[in-house]
Amino acid sequence: MLQNRVNPSGEIIRTPHRGLWLGNRGVLHNEKQEIIRSYKIKAWITCVLEFRGRHREVMQPNRWTELFFLDEATAYAAGHRPCFQCRYEDHQRFKTYWLKGNPEYRFDMKTPVSKIDDILHQERVTSNKIKVTWREKLADLPDGTFVIYQDQAYLLKDTQLHFWTPAGYEKSMPLPDLDKITVLTPKSVVNMFRAGYVPQTGI
Repeated sequence: MLQNRVNPSGEIIRTPHRGLWLGNRGVLHNEKQEIIRSYKIKAWITCVLEFRGRHREVMQPNRWTELFFLDEATAYAAGHRPCFQCRYEDHQRFKTYWLKGNPEYRFDMKTPVSKIDDILHQERVTSNKIKVTWREKLADLPDGTFVIYQDQAYLLKDTQLHFWTPAGYEKSMPLPDLDKITVLTPKSVVNMFRAGYVPQTGI
């Protein structure tokens, strides 16, 4: 069983369960198919599982490491964004709503996506490679956002919290009586959700 599945905190874990999306952070494994780093590049992307009949053997030497996600909301929480090539329409939609939700950066559609990658990188991991979290009013968060409740990752959707597991969501519950809560999804991505981007979820 390979260590190649990503949870909402961005950690790369082992699980027999498969994902619906493919991810890339560069070459993360060694010749023994062991993960030796959490990322190599700033452009963390999410790809489709099949594209133009291409086939890859997982974790080949000196090739980028294939990562997998339960759903798109999980990929966003981990800090990934859509690939420009295999998900061109999703990438354009991502960029459109990201710009709409984050006008303070004064970017436009001509701005290289690498500029957004720089911001996402600051929002997802510290210089010590620790996951960045932040606090927000629970009532102000949009659907698709991941939060930490009772030390576990939950997806916010349809005024409920849904407990994340590698196999899918369990233990759906009404929103707890809280003011602020710890958020896993990067702040600019949450702003993008507020602006109208609806991520795919496994619910």
